Amino acid sequence: MIAPSILAADFARLAEATDAVRGADWLHVDVMDGHFVPNLTIGLPVVRALLRSTDIPLDCHLMIDDPDRWAIDYAEAGVHNVTVHVEAAHDPVKIAKDLRAAGANAGLSVKPNTPLEPYVELLDHFDTLLVMSVEPGFGGQEFIPDVLEKVRVARRHELNILIEIDGGINADTIEEAAEAGVDCFVAGSAVFGADDPARAVEELRARATREA
Repeated sequence: MIAPSILAADFARLAEATDAVRGADWLHVDVMDGHFVPNLTIGLPVVRALLRSTDIPLDCHLMIDDPDRWAIDYAEAGVHNVTVHVEAAHDPVKIAKDLRAAGANAGLSVKPNTPLEPYVELLDHFDTLLVMSVEPGFGGQEFIPDVLEKVRVARRHELNILIEIDGGINADTIEEAAEAGVDCFVAGSAVFGADDPARAVEELRARATREA
């Protein structure tokens, strides 16, 4: 699965950006509050507008403080997959239950320096695991290959969960991530920085499929 990240798109032309990647599996939306990460992006009003303008399922990655309070609003708005950070959540299991009850998939994310092992038991309550392969907050960073060990750990535990990776994914890194066991690849600059974003999506998919 390929999930283009609109963080790399032109925010003044988001409807056109979503049209340009119609072959994508998910549309990745980074919600940042300027507190949990040192950047401020978009919030629920823009997400609602995106839901009205595209039929691509939205994958919202909440890089925010207090996701226990805010995550449910995204699920109730119609977001397909809502991911919260284990470093920010007070009660991850309750968040997962609430998200699922509202009709969304529940995702849990870990930063590059956060070990996965202490949270493996939590993952039975989630649908997706988002492994950050850069420090969250800004696009265009270099891929951190060491985080792939977390993917391998999750696979060794034989978890019934979709594994997603976000950060520095491009034609040079996607094959290594696929070989480690990743299912869904978030790509920003590699898609929206291309002359033909739709073709870039398919080229990334082909590379990932070759190594999967």
